[in-house]
Amino acid sequence: MKVAVLKGGRSFEREISLLSGANVEASLRRLGHEVLPLDVDREMVRILRDESPDVAFIAMHGQGGEDGTVQELLEIIGVRYTGSGVNASSRAWDKVVAKAAFTSVGIPTPDSYAFSQAAFRELGAADALGEIETRLGLPLVVKPARGGSALGIRLAHEPADIPAALVAALAYDDRLMMERFVSGRELSVVILGNEDPEALPIVEAIPLGKEFYDFESRYTPGATELRTPADLPASVADEVVHVALDCYRALRCHGFARVDLILDRDDRPWVLELNTIPGLTDTSIAPRAAAAAGMEFDEMIERVLGYADLGG
Repeated sequence: MKVAVLKGGRSFEREISLLSGANVEASLRRLGHEVLPLDVDREMVRILRDESPDVAFIAMHGQGGEDGTVQELLEIIGVRYTGSGVNASSRAWDKVVAKAAFTSVGIPTPDSYAFSQAAFRELGAADALGEIETRLGLPLVVKPARGGSALGIRLAHEPADIPAALVAALAYDDRLMMERFVSGRELSVVILGNEDPEALPIVEAIPLGKEFYDFESRYTPGATELRTPADLPASVADEVVHVALDCYRALRCHGFARVDLILDRDDRPWVLELNTIPGLTDTSIAPRAAAAAGMEFDEMIERVLGYADLGG
């Protein structure tokens, strides 16, 4: 099978995408596929039309890859692709939209408020920060409304921390989210499949010397301990998986995804986000979850490829 691997692009997560793409390419070659590596740029549509791959494996993280853009272009030119379709991708990419979808079906997610940069500049949103602090409590999490790899996320412990946190988030997106901080264990559930999705063993991320699982913790070898499967009572693990699968179905995901949650001190899971194109680097969670399920990396890649469609 001729497989185009779409990677890179021009998002903030370009370098991570190149690493994921390189691992996917190596795996596909080991599996005997013909590989067309493509560092995505304005020539993408022309190259795909000329090369006529059987399928595109999307390894693009960030804007352009995870937000439904490349998926829509692939559908227009008739190329099957891995992962979720346009609608699921765009909904998951926007944390505000995803949270609304989760809340509508009773999935627990921390309370939050979201504002555009224009709201601060033109509507005086900064004057409402006191009320937001009262409602959400401190510390609170400030993050870009759209984005991945924990880029731009800050934890504000006191009011004086908030202005810098707002600036950090707005450096990555023109809309930000202020979210109630939930103290607890950071868990992730990788899901494979279409109509009958399967959850892989739960992974717990324990950053070493960091307050939370930030960008550096995710991609610096040795910076985080990944415990797989997470050491949880069976009933708690079942509930975490149940919630994660509900998220996958609520957004109508396809192929594979990763759901990130916090397990609070009362063993209640709170969903933070769903990532439709999980990282596939050497330090990423998805390969670790697959290994815990007795699945080699190549087997996981082959399964994801097998779920490819013309719009999930």
